[in-house]
Amino acid sequence: MDLWSKKVWGIIAQVALTLFSLYSCPAKAEACHSPLVSGLLPSSFRSSSQLSSSHGPGFAKLNRRDGAGGWSPLSSDGYQWLEVDLGERTQITAVATQGRYGSSDWQTAYLLMFSDTGHNWKQYRQEGSIGVFPGNSNADSVVQHKLQHTVIARYVRLIPLDWNPNGRIGLRLETYGCPYISDVVSFNGHSSLLYRLGPRSRQISSGSISLSFKTLRNSGTLLHAQGQSEHSLTLRLEKGNLLLLFRKGRSLSPGSQHLVSLGSLLDDQHWHHVAVEHHSDHLNFTVDKSTLWVQIPPNFTHWDHDQMSVGALQADLGSQMSFGSNRNFHGCLENLVYNGMNLVDLAKHRDQRVTVKGDLTFSCVEPVFVAMTFTGPQSFLWLPGGTDPSSVGMSVGLQFRTWNKAGLLLTFDLPKQGGALWLYLSKARLHVQILKPGRAALELSTGSALNDGQWHSVDLISARGRLTVTVDGDEGATAHASPSFLITTGGRLFFGGCPADRDGHECTNPFKAFQGCMRLLTVDGQLVDLIKVQQRLMGNHSHLQIDMCGIIDRCSPSHCEHGGSCSQSWTTFHCNCSNTGYSGATCHSSIYEQSCEAYKHKGNTSGYYYVDVDGSGPIKPQLIYCNMTEDNTWTVIQHNNSELTRVRASQGRNQHSAHFEYASDEEQLAAIISQSEHCEQELAYHCRKSRLLNTPEGSPLSWWVGGPGVGQVQTYWGGAPPGSQQCACSLQGNCVDPRHLCNCDADRAEWANDSGMLSHKETLPVRSLVLGDVQRPGSESVYRVGPLHCHGDRNAWNAAFFDKETSYLHFPTFHGELSADISFLFKTSSSSGVFLENLGIKDFIRIELSSSTEVLFSFDVGNGPLEVHVKAGFPLNDNRWHRVQAERNVKEASLRLDELPAATQEAPADGHIHLQLNSQLFIGGTASRQKGFRGCIRSLQLNGVTLDLEERAKITPGVQAGCPGHCSSYGSLCQNQGRCVERPKSFSCDCTSSAYTGPFCDREVSVSFKPGTSIIYTFQEQMASEQNKSSSALPSSIYSDMTLRAENISLSFRTGQSPALLLYVGSYHREYLALLLNKQDVLEVRYRLDSSKDAEILRSSVPNLANRQLHVVTISRLAEAVSVQIDHNAKEDFNLTSDVDFNGVRSLVLGRVHSFDELDAELARMASVGFTGCMSAVLFNSISPLKAALLRPNTSPVIITGPLIRSICSSTSAKAYEAETTHHLSGQSGSVGTGQPLVNAIRSDSALIGGVIAVVIFVTVTALAVTARLLYRRKGTCETREVKTVKPEDSPELPFSSQSSSQDGPSGNQKEYFI
Repeated sequence: MDLWSKKVWGIIAQVALTLFSLYSCPAKAEACHSPLVSGLLPSSFRSSSQLSSSHGPGFAKLNRRDGAGGWSPLSSDGYQWLEVDLGERTQITAVATQGRYGSSDWQTAYLLMFSDTGHNWKQYRQEGSIGVFPGNSNADSVVQHKLQHTVIARYVRLIPLDWNPNGRIGLRLETYGCPYISDVVSFNGHSSLLYRLGPRSRQISSGSISLSFKTLRNSGTLLHAQGQSEHSLTLRLEKGNLLLLFRKGRSLSPGSQHLVSLGSLLDDQHWHHVAVEHHSDHLNFTVDKSTLWVQIPPNFTHWDHDQMSVGALQADLGSQMSFGSNRNFHGCLENLVYNGMNLVDLAKHRDQRVTVKGDLTFSCVEPVFVAMTFTGPQSFLWLPGGTDPSSVGMSVGLQFRTWNKAGLLLTFDLPKQGGALWLYLSKARLHVQILKPGRAALELSTGSALNDGQWHSVDLISARGRLTVTVDGDEGATAHASPSFLITTGGRLFFGGCPADRDGHECTNPFKAFQGCMRLLTVDGQLVDLIKVQQRLMGNHSHLQIDMCGIIDRCSPSHCEHGGSCSQSWTTFHCNCSNTGYSGATCHSSIYEQSCEAYKHKGNTSGYYYVDVDGSGPIKPQLIYCNMTEDNTWTVIQHNNSELTRVRASQGRNQHSAHFEYASDEEQLAAIISQSEHCEQELAYHCRKSRLLNTPEGSPLSWWVGGPGVGQVQTYWGGAPPGSQQCACSLQGNCVDPRHLCNCDADRAEWANDSGMLSHKETLPVRSLVLGDVQRPGSESVYRVGPLHCHGDRNAWNAAFFDKETSYLHFPTFHGELSADISFLFKTSSSSGVFLENLGIKDFIRIELSSSTEVLFSFDVGNGPLEVHVKAGFPLNDNRWHRVQAERNVKEASLRLDELPAATQEAPADGHIHLQLNSQLFIGGTASRQKGFRGCIRSLQLNGVTLDLEERAKITPGVQAGCPGHCSSYGSLCQNQGRCVERPKSFSCDCTSSAYTGPFCDREVSVSFKPGTSIIYTFQEQMASEQNKSSSALPSSIYSDMTLRAENISLSFRTGQSPALLLYVGSYHREYLALLLNKQDVLEVRYRLDSSKDAEILRSSVPNLANRQLHVVTISRLAEAVSVQIDHNAKEDFNLTSDVDFNGVRSLVLGRVHSFDELDAELARMASVGFTGCMSAVLFNSISPLKAALLRPNTSPVIITGPLIRSICSSTSAKAYEAETTHHLSGQSGSVGTGQPLVNAIRSDSALIGGVIAVVIFVTVTALAVTARLLYRRKGTCETREVKTVKPEDSPELPFSSQSSSQDGPSGNQKEYFI
């Protein structure tokens, strides 16, 4: 092996060793555990103080008894520390402590700090937030802590926080680890390295870069790599964040570059590790412990750099980046490895491929800046003011960084005539306020957004009668004032706050205390030595951490999910969830339902809703149309062409293909299909001399592609099974030619069609269609691929019944380390029981019914058990469904029960945040098989994933799949006398005995009556037809002898006509019941139950009923007692005096009465005129004549005369019915929420286009309305005929229908029937 090969392999080995140590794999962690302190000289130890020479820091070695048996400081307080110099940068993996030998001195809690230089200490934190280590409980036992992540440092400092209350601080320690080898280079802002990597024979699509860096500057280019194809990669610091930029060519257009950002506060003069791993279509971008998976565009997939500039952007690399003026890096780089090549080592050995520019040092040369951290409201620092009593001015300077918008930076009293000056932050701006007795307050303000976590400089100068405050030097902002009095510092200066005890200090702080970091304090041009302050040799302080900046970026990485924006203060963070569709402290929980079924069972009607199919999962909510007009709730997903489409021949192409893009994203589409009980999609082909599939033996002429992802080729047609290469007619045995399995394959000159529903979910949705026989002379064809329709929610009704307290279901461990949401419904008759439990070694999570009125959510993530309770004011063991929603995240825990307000508990500040579980998840019981739950659990979801309780219950003794009995909880949704009907899953409303229709019997059946409109409902015909039916029988009081002794009548009407006949019921015995408005606009009820006597008139006292407003009338009769109620007025009672039997009831008439021989002259005149207006919700006992006329005209004993126009009486708008059935959507979007459907919404490219479309639609509808009006007048004289719907075959000009299914989405408004 030649020298060059040996050198290369040596470099590779060294790099591998370095990377191996950085990532701390388990095998290396075991080897890297050697004692580091026991062999050090006493001079390697330092401390804040010592009780005596025999208690010095040099005696603080583990298990040693030298001196007094360990270190003890002079005084035991929170400002003591013990420091060890390991001699060089070392990998540290563990730390162990003991108390002082043979004494009662030991510490019970401590902080651990690390440093490379003995200054600028960094606190070690577990899980990114926990800084306190548990200490000892006696003087001799050893307590060891393995560090969660390896630390590389030279200096270790331990700060005792608590100690034995019956003793003092006493300490012996040891650290464990192994040597650390690295290659380091320093850049001074003017130096750089240029590497010539050499051209590559071919482009590659993978590669890697790794390095570590430390700096005090918040901006600067770390490296820039470029190739011959002008693909470039740049790593650059910008305001403490690391930017990774990919560029193609020299253009600055957005399409030619790809930028990502990661990390923050990287200018803290501590080492930060960076890695970029490039793969064919993505890269992994790592900064310290955060890794970002980045999808990269196809034009950035190559990795073919042949030169790299490190520390600066070289002019000869031709970069045109505009990051700002400070383009060069000032700091240290370590272990720079590119595709396995150690570039720093190449530079150290003066490799010919490396060009050095400027002064480079192959060690880390860094300045010393001593910072201090103001940790809380009690933090302050006071320093002596100016020492020159004859001074006529003063100057104070400092640098600070903070996340808080407010806080006191500096205050001091003015000498001589009194008064005070405050320099403070308010609303993230810098303010100066001076108060002097007898003078108006002087105020200045400057700067903005000073709470961004960056270092900002402040200079306050008073000289020659002018006061100046400057932020960020020449690049910042300045404010001036010219006070009429002298401003000098005089006595003491207070930074950050004031002493709590005052103790004679003349310091007042009317503002908030400062929390953040300060450094580079100057007073009258002299730099303050903060190390002397730390040693109590200058000034005084409290609750300060000196020689470190303890700022933490709680928003990097952000705990805000689903696009929520993160903001923070010094102690906490906040997530803004606006416009995300999610809520909660971390934007974790969706505010939308997961299916149309869920919206329906909250009482909603058809419309557009945002549906979030996976709840808190990664799939975004999308706007979907929910059709709730049937028992099944249909989810309708449109695509770009659901209309009938004529195939037009094109030259040079033997096939016609179509591709369908759906309104829902791919992930949402797959989830909807998966969780639905049933899905279907219409596939229709109308043909003339155009074959479809030909024969099963041959290759199909046409096919379609369907299924998840890119889909698979399918050769069957609508209505046939998959793989059959058949059409529906072959299964039904009615193909036009028995020799073929599709109608179109008969190849006839007449129009034929093969249509049907595709209902196998595995092959849905249809993604593309290829038609192969479209080019022959005489061939014509039309196709239609309808929208995707799905109904049923497998998740919502997935349930299990636990019949014993010892029964349970178990599932794999629940993983919700940082955020966990759990939701389910339960019903029970028991007063307590555990719904769910999952245990770890110490952690756990549990939800239980703790009493008949209380639900308890409890968990432990290492900070001790935390409980959240919700107490209901009603029993929860009422065997009705109740909903539980629990969420736990790094910030808080919450619990919601039904619609009660959520209960919350904040998580401990800077505590453990990871929920670590390792056992099975128990549902309906516990691991101990005690306190189990008896009852039903339904729709159990953990972090948006539904657990299949039914499948697990089928194989588990003591647990039954499914849980009936939904009407007890949801029966109230059935309105207007609708009856709740149990179904195996879900329920339905039977509206047979209701005047209303719809899924909840809540949709009124309304008719707009014209003067000639008449609806006659014949009772005896109905009786005859009902005798052969076993269900839906009406009361025997109507059908036995057709004699009534009681009626219950209800209806709603709106009219401007009087007099007017509303309702008439006649008999074969010249008896009748009439409901009318008289000339005085008053309601009259006329009973003629004795044909030999005149009718009895029951007249209401409610006036003005012909005022074109909606009125609701309810009439009840039992024998002679009659009650009438109109709207919300008081009920009026009447008594009949003639007879109580209504004999031989024949028919009920609404509108015009054609036969009125038994009526008196006045009533006959009204009957001949009919009723003009709107009438709805008509119910005579259990008969609804309007429903019979509109919904079942061919099967009901009803005769319709004149125009019958469906409308909505409850709205004064002629277009009110469009709320559920509108097809043309206006350009103005309505509000979208969890409870109300979005109607009249359309996606438009601009408001202008939407407005133009709206105007066109309005003009068109108006013209159609005028035309229809003329038609109605002409049709009003037509004779009675059956209601008839135009069918496609009735028109010889139309070989196919262009009307879509009613499930496709909103359809037309009013429907008119001309009789």
